[in-house]
Amino acid sequence: MRLDHQYSTYAIDTLPCRMCHASAVLPVTEARLLCAFFGGSYEGEADVGIYLCILENGVYRKHSFIKVNDEAHWNPVLFRISDDRIAMFFKAGNVIAQWSTYICYSSDGGESWTEPVLLIEGDRGGRGPVRNPPLRLKSGRILCPASSEQGEWHSFVDISDDNLKTLKKSDDIYADHALSAFRDREREKKIAVSEQSYGGQGIIQPALWEDESGVHMLLRSTFGRVLRSDSMDEGQTWSKPYAVNMPNNNSGIATAYYKGTLFLACNPVEGNWGERSPMTLFTSENGVDFNEAVVLETLKAEFSYPCLSVFNNSLYISYTSKRTNIRIHKYNFV
Repeated sequence: MRLDHQYSTYAIDTLPCRMCHASAVLPVTEARLLCAFFGGSYEGEADVGIYLCILENGVYRKHSFIKVNDEAHWNPVLFRISDDRIAMFFKAGNVIAQWSTYICYSSDGGESWTEPVLLIEGDRGGRGPVRNPPLRLKSGRILCPASSEQGEWHSFVDISDDNLKTLKKSDDIYADHALSAFRDREREKKIAVSEQSYGGQGIIQPALWEDESGVHMLLRSTFGRVLRSDSMDEGQTWSKPYAVNMPNNNSGIATAYYKGTLFLACNPVEGNWGERSPMTLFTSENGVDFNEAVVLETLKAEFSYPCLSVFNNSLYISYTSKRTNIRIHKYNFV
């Protein structure tokens, strides 16, 4: 499958804060695109909130700022529930292991949003999607790819059969302890993340897709490789994670599935807290072996945390660009 590049742009003309990170991108129509990210003085600081930008035909039009309390905000996720209803999730909490998930809705294409409310009352740890968007299965069920950094990093999905009104948590998914973890303290200091992240070990931030054989996830890991787990019962139970042929630098990954081809965006770099460049788009026919499709960035800077979204005959990609803006590309499938 060939990709025809349509445009490259940025989420916002001038960033109104020192840094931004962890974007979500969602096409609403052929012309309108939503892009959300967190921004503030530094990742994990109390002034960090959620920015939601609207672009028309690849051009920034306006943005809104969302903040529910005086804690750090994190990881917005956009999801289309129906043709006229969009959900946005995000985390709030100064301690990642104890953050809470909020949700709000838009019924006018992102122009306005309901007041954010807790996704699950009393939850501390982060139910619902943690970084990548939910997946609606062919059956109509919605799976929210989730993870926890309480103790050993581990993943799970939240399952909804009523359009997110209620969520049921799957069993936790842990990496095989036989896998070797990388540690490089000098390298860690070069990545502009919250200090509390450095001690974590395991698998987080699943990225989902469904094909004729079942439901699958790829996982960010501290083991130098992207790991994969599979479900044959629509997300209720999952296989033991296993490595695929893709290095991972313990940074975010994103997937999208279109007509038998799996797309993966990531930094193909091995090692815990490895460099966050290049940013590359890959394709795969089996979800294990990947072929390079497009090298998006090669400079020695941070290009990280991609998001992929398919709409009609197009693929949209967003990712952090040097923590000073969010880069967005649109490709048509040919």
